[in-house]
Amino acid sequence: MKRLVLMATTVLLLSATTVWAGTMKDGDVAYHRGDYVTASKIYGSLAAQGNARAQNNLGMISLKGHGVAHDDAEALKWFRLAAAQGLAEAQLNLGAMYAEGLGLAQDYAQAGKWFRLAAEQGDAKAQFNLGLLYMSGSGVAHNDAQAVTWVRKSAVQGLAQAQYTLGSMYEHGQGVKQDYVRAYLWFALGADSGDTDSAKSRDRAATLMTPKQIAQARKLARDCRRRTLKCSDRSASVDSVD
Repeated sequence: MKRLVLMATTVLLLSATTVWAGTMKDGDVAYHRGDYVTASKIYGSLAAQGNARAQNNLGMISLKGHGVAHDDAEALKWFRLAAAQGLAEAQLNLGAMYAEGLGLAQDYAQAGKWFRLAAEQGDAKAQFNLGLLYMSGSGVAHNDAQAVTWVRKSAVQGLAQAQYTLGSMYEHGQGVKQDYVRAYLWFALGADSGDTDSAKSRDRAATLMTPKQIAQARKLARDCRRRTLKCSDRSASVDSVD
């Protein structure tokens, strides 16, 4: 199975939630300047009051060992609390803990459950991870069509790994009809996002295409960029190129 996109990699964006011990903004500022002790105290106070974002951040601090000893079990505890409140980032993180077997037995079915909850809220990493589970049949029935659906949702949000994977699915006809034009399109967009594998695959796909197909793929890519990826890769045909 392709490697999952695991965790929200940084402490969450600032929030205006206020308590006497400090706000989420205070905690975030402390975290980003490397004062993990202060950040942990502020998040801890907020988390004890049920603040889901603070709970998730405490989980990340424990997972990464920032200012505290690395502790998967402690991270898991906080991710569970935040995920139960419906926080998508925490649901993603809890799913990743199950997928990797961190602090508990590896369980792809549980990973899929939590990825799905986050994916349905629009989390791009969770959408990609759920697509990979469908692609490999891990914890869910193997279903390439579902894999394409979830990977595409992630790709249109700009996740480079999803753009590369969707390109590969078009290149090999996995879950979709083989289509080098759309493979090139998604590889090109992945390359725009800085993914070197996408750039290499785009150039390889070009060697398998006619000049007319390359022109269409480039036109589709330009249209997608103009629309900030709010585009369809399923509507145009080769004959539509100007």
